[in-house]
Amino acid sequence: MRRLRVLMSAYGCEPGKGSEPGIGWNVAREMARRHDVWVITRANNRGAIESALAQGPTPGLHFEYYDVPRWASWWKRGSRGVQLYYYLWQWGIHAVARRLHREVGFDVAHHVTFVKYWAPSPLARLGVPFLWGPVGGGDSTPRAFLADLSPASRRYERLREAARWVGERDPLVRLTARRAGLAVATTPETATAVTRIGARRVELLSQVGFAPHEIATAAPVAPRQGAFRVISMGNLLGLKGYHLGLRAFARLGEGASEYWIVGDGPERGNLEREARKLGVSARVRFFGRLPRSEAVARLAECDVLLHPSLHDSGGIVCLEALGAGKPVVCLDLGGPSLIVTAETGCSIAARDPAQSVEAMGAALRRLAGDAELRARMGAAGRRRVAEEYNWTRKGEIFDRMYRELVGEARS
Repeated sequence: MRRLRVLMSAYGCEPGKGSEPGIGWNVAREMARRHDVWVITRANNRGAIESALAQGPTPGLHFEYYDVPRWASWWKRGSRGVQLYYYLWQWGIHAVARRLHREVGFDVAHHVTFVKYWAPSPLARLGVPFLWGPVGGGDSTPRAFLADLSPASRRYERLREAARWVGERDPLVRLTARRAGLAVATTPETATAVTRIGARRVELLSQVGFAPHEIATAAPVAPRQGAFRVISMGNLLGLKGYHLGLRAFARLGEGASEYWIVGDGPERGNLEREARKLGVSARVRFFGRLPRSEAVARLAECDVLLHPSLHDSGGIVCLEALGAGKPVVCLDLGGPSLIVTAETGCSIAARDPAQSVEAMGAALRRLAGDAELRARMGAAGRRRVAEEYNWTRKGEIFDRMYRELVGEARS
């Protein structure tokens, strides 16, 4: 089978990172093993990318760097304004993509990141077979949980719903959906959303994964000694549901147990007050934001990952926990519900806050009292990651999608 010429859009693309940057980098690198790949990404990713390529060259992988002109983006500060900046970036790369297509003549175009379905991709307008995704964002906080959020978090959820409503009605977003030869959705809810706005063919595929060497070096499954230790990792936002996690942890009672929370964000003060109110603050440790390597090291020092997220299209931290041999307790929502099985953890129904807290607490009590169960689930989690969530496997899936789009499917 011939190597195809592939153009990718990957706003987030950086080696050694999790979340969006890790997805962009891993998809690009994996597909360059099979095809000749050109990636349009942000200029601020350049240093990390060129350093990684110098250490491990990948023939067939090319990068084109673009950023919105300073005069049009002076207002952006860190994460402030990133969504508008991203939209302008997509507009800006259209000319870059057209120039590259004239020079190279691509067989297929692939939008990789951001993993968000309510923003357009100019690659849909190149006139070549177009793969859209994985895209997510179709998941929402269940209505029964909204009243339990802080006022600031409720405002965020309302703004997110409004942005999504506007995005779905953007003619360029609908054009992107209609021209996608294949849309790849991260969750069933997103699959429904992209179908609603015009995508004709949709497949489900999680956007998260591990490289083979990362799986091979993940922490071994081994019983810990000492207090039963629960960990949550991520930005301290209302949608992450850590207020529910604290209440579930409190259901463990006053025995020897600890709850580590790694991350920072606007909800930290509310969470610290909640811990004091529940009478568990002496057993709850807030680490703040840590480098990824340190966060993974803290994960290895715990027994169970508690991930009570109310909407999460991916759930990379759940995958990291399974790869480290740690059972996961999560809500049966979004990406985590597809990652975590009965063999690898506990996926809890999300009918209302009180029910979910009680069920998560019961799951924690069960795991706290059964080290053999934790070991079995940990071993099953490592197998699941190795078999279903490695980038080599995902590369095979994308290769099949590319060849189907250009009419070269394997017999």
